[in-house]
Amino acid sequence: MDNDINFLWKEIVQDLNTVAALWQFLVIGAILAISGLLNLHLRKQIVAGKVNTVYKLLLGGIQRLFFPFVAFLLLVIARYSLQHFMHVGLVRLAARMLLAMIIIRSVVYILRYVFSPSAWLQSFERVISWTVWVLVALHIGGFLDPLLQILEDVQFKVGKQKLNLLLLMQGALTIVVTMLFALWLSRMIELRLMASSNINSNWRVIMVKLVRMVAIVIALLMSMAAVGIDVTMLSVFGGALGVGLGFGLQKIASNYVSGFIILMDKSLHLGDIVTIRGYYGIVQELRSRYIVLRKLDGTEFIIPNETIITDVVINHTSAAHKAKVPILVQISYESDLDLAIKLLAEAGRTHERTIRDENAVEVTIKSFGQNGIDLQLAIGVINPEEATAKLQSDIYYEVWQRFKANNIQIPYPQQDVRIISGQGALNTPQADIQPNM
Repeated sequence: MDNDINFLWKEIVQDLNTVAALWQFLVIGAILAISGLLNLHLRKQIVAGKVNTVYKLLLGGIQRLFFPFVAFLLLVIARYSLQHFMHVGLVRLAARMLLAMIIIRSVVYILRYVFSPSAWLQSFERVISWTVWVLVALHIGGFLDPLLQILEDVQFKVGKQKLNLLLLMQGALTIVVTMLFALWLSRMIELRLMASSNINSNWRVIMVKLVRMVAIVIALLMSMAAVGIDVTMLSVFGGALGVGLGFGLQKIASNYVSGFIILMDKSLHLGDIVTIRGYYGIVQELRSRYIVLRKLDGTEFIIPNETIITDVVINHTSAAHKAKVPILVQISYESDLDLAIKLLAEAGRTHERTIRDENAVEVTIKSFGQNGIDLQLAIGVINPEEATAKLQSDIYYEVWQRFKANNIQIPYPQQDVRIISGQGALNTPQADIQPNM
């Protein structure tokens, strides 16, 4: 058994029947109560919106890190304050338990922050929790050091290098922790960049991708150097990767390069309404290898970036994300044309999404149709990709109400059938069908 653990247990056993144990239980209970009250107070402040959201990013949420961190900090202060007057074995034991809780909740917070919620993530969180608690139990019981010695005794050779099972486990743990920290840091930077309104959306996406790539590469190199792997061996891997890109991965490399070209030349932006190879929809995501195009009904298309570079792309959205939504209306020839144009313009200006500009609404005569006069109301709106069908429905309903109130008729197809008796030799009746204008 470890000397420190052995001394800790002897101290605890000696204090169980003394006043020192009671004082330690009181100190631990008071610290847990204070931490719980502070936790509850901060929770109320965040719910009320009085605390900046930076606390959530730094502490990982009240439920995960704040309570065990504050309690651990207070226990450490209590230990060094009381050890000159009494034994503090129970306080030290409680501090180690809280330290294990901090480690578990920190890892779980990073995983939930980096990855999307899924079944495998929940299973992985349970595995991490059980692993940490088992290690703590082995450490407190004094069995951790013998177990580590057994793992270190299991040795084998890989080429000329001697390895053991403990070294492999330490190396794997170092790589995993370093990569998780790099992903967490890049995720924080990504959220800050994507929330910035002073940077163009395309440049935000480029910066996010570069930050993540650089963070992963640096974390990989640092973890490999910490484990003791020669980093120069990556040059061989880089050469092999270059040959693979040149022969077998041409399309993948082309799509990645095309993705950066699209982002840098600003030909497409997030939220643009485009038509690509007959696929009409909204640019939902700009990925390194493809874009996600979402139709108004929720259907999503995945289009490789190379297609956007080589094919014709119709962008229905201006750079300012403004567009005019057409509303087609037909009135009868007996209706007042000037009044109908006026009512259409008023209906377009009254909608809440209409741009407050004198040129935002215009009414034009499209044609003299078979059944009536075809008019078009064009309404300028911001972000036309958001619920265009709802906008058209609202305008049509407003136009219908105004036309009814002012006796503007909307025609429907009609046909008159006139039968004219024939005067020919056969004296056969003929039917003459003429549309009623």
